[in-house]
Amino acid sequence: MKARSSEGRLAERVVDGIDDAGRAEQILIWIERRPGALWAVGRSVNPGLRAAPEPLAGDYVWEGYELDDALEAANSTLEDDCVVSEDDGSDAKVRPFRREELLGPLERFFFGR
Repeated sequence: MKARSSEGRLAERVVDGIDDAGRAEQILIWIERRPGALWAVGRSVNPGLRAAPEPLAGDYVWEGYELDDALEAANSTLEDDCVVSEDDGSDAKVRPFRREELLGPLERFFFGR
C-alpha cells in the first residue's frame, strides 16, 4: 500500500474509508523533510492504485519550516479523514503523529545515531 518515493518521508498513517460509490479506499497521510529545512505534509487517496508511486504536486496539503506546524497540519488532516471514516462506519483507530517519532529518524539522518 505504501506509495513511498521520498527518502525524506519520516512518518505516515493510513486511514481506511469508503468512497462515494461505496468502495473501500485508503488514504495515506505523511510528513516528510525536504531539502532546505522544509517540512511537508501530504495526503493521497489510494496511492497503491497509481501508475507511479511519486506524490503529485496536488497531494501536498502543507509546507513550511516549523516542525510543530507540520505536526498540527498532519494531525488536523488525519483527524478530518478519521471523522469521515467513522461517519462511514469504520471503527479503526489511527494514532496521531508525534514529535518523538520524527526526531529519531531526523537525528539519525543528521548525526548518524
